[in-house]
Amino acid sequence: MSPRRKPIMSDALKEEIAEELGVANVVRQDGWGSVSSRDCGNLVKMAIERAEKALMNGQ
Repeated sequence: MSPRRKPIMSDALKEEIAEELGVANVVRQDGWGSVSSRDCGNLVKMAIERAEKALMNGQ
């Protein structure tokens, strides 16, 4: 059995981005497994954009 990896994104960040994408209700009702692949991809894209912006701003 492999050790669990430390999550890269915090739950708070995932929830915040899910709100922005309009899928937070799906997550609350049915969990992350019910979110479409497209929406998950968009969530990752937004998280990467935020991380890049934070790096550019020296955070």
